Amino acid sequence: MTKSKRETLVGVFQDRSRAEEALRALRQAGFSESQISLVRKGSKEEVHSEGSKTAEGAATGLVAGAGVGALVSLGMSFGIIPVIGPILAVGPLAAAFLSAAGGAAVAGIVGALVGMGIPEDEAKFYENEVGSGRTLVIVKADGRYQEAWSILQRYGAYNQETAVTTTAATASAAGTSRTAGEQTFKVHEEQLKAHKTPVETGEVRVHKEVVTEQQTLNVPVQREEVVIERRATSGKGSISDIRPGEEVRIPVKEEQVRVDKDVVTKEEVHVGKRKIQENENVSGTVRKEQVKVEQKGDVNVRGDVSETKKNK
Repeated sequence: MTKSKRETLVGVFQDRSRAEEALRALRQAGFSESQISLVRKGSKEEVHSEGSKTAEGAATGLVAGAGVGALVSLGMSFGIIPVIGPILAVGPLAAAFLSAAGGAAVAGIVGALVGMGIPEDEAKFYENEVGSGRTLVIVKADGRYQEAWSILQRYGAYNQETAVTTTAATASAAGTSRTAGEQTFKVHEEQLKAHKTPVETGEVRVHKEVVTEQQTLNVPVQREEVVIERRATSGKGSISDIRPGEEVRIPVKEEQVRVDKDVVTKEEVHVGKRKIQENENVSGTVRKEQVKVEQKGDVNVRGDVSETKKNK
């Protein structure tokens, strides 16, 4: 199927504001809200705010100033597609992206575009562009393919076919001399990200118990003893000195020890927590792409190349 006979076309925009201008132009040309959709990479905050006023603001901002605010009411999709990450889609085709990002996340944008009649290799190109931060404008042309594409191109859109020319033109405008046959591709790598989650590793219970122990106190005490001494005397006595039953009573005393118990505060125990900062090493296996250059025949290669292999 040639592009001119397609029902759906896709334009890629480097600048989101230019994509919004193209949306306005499409509306002015008579394309309805039911024919236009917009897809871009969003932030995790925008995706996680789905259903809130923040989400509505994010969706409205997606097409702010484009004159097609009604697109928001026709369908919003918030989701996370593996590898690419958070995706925001607005318009009637958003439901397809919602299905791709949720029910069949592996398919992602590729699955949604293929379902709209875009070839798989071309759909992969558009998915990579979104992953790189570009904005997609999708139009259901209904027989007006060339007209819609001309409008998109007027505001800087490109597709898979014109991407190389657009890249070369941009580089030339920046002062870099490139040949017409030059092509570019992106080199990716995976990076590790550490996330910390507090988990309960144990519990410390501090309480009091009453124990009984035997204590011995050495207390000095006094007691009285009766001392009897007999001394010899001289002299005579009288008969009256003999008195039967004569006695002497001497009270004898001693100290006795009585044990009482007093409660006293011995110490104070303070129980609390403190945070200890330490380093923990985490590791994981990541993949990265490397550029390999293979030479065939008598070809000179210049530039920063990690490894060059020459085939005869």
